[in-house]
Amino acid sequence: MDTITLNNIKLYAYHGCLEEEARIGSEYRVDVVVKADLRKAASTDSLKDTADYVLINHIVKEEMKIPSKLLEHVARRIADRILKEIGLVTKGKISVSKINPPIRGDVSSVSVGYSFSR
Repeated sequence: MDTITLNNIKLYAYHGCLEEEARIGSEYRVDVVVKADLRKAASTDSLKDTADYVLINHIVKEEMKIPSKLLEHVARRIADRILKEIGLVTKGKISVSKINPPIRGDVSSVSVGYSFSR
């Protein structure tokens, strides 16, 4: 199985359990890896035969705009949309990271990794 990877999608969003997180927002990083059979696309050189990374990026941006309390919830929504809208994708992994989370301690980010498959 072949892979398409989107690294370090940077966004500003409003996720978190604290009221201030939902109001003020924070910086996020999203990484997506999808698995698909890309042999046909490699042969035809046609966008319709691949898992379009522009569409994947669009899905990430749209789902990150919808506030959630948990990063797990955001990751699942992204995964569900990828599976729904890109039939070629068989499985993948999403990592959603909150940069400089509002927790006590010197923590540069917290991340949730979410694996998915058909």
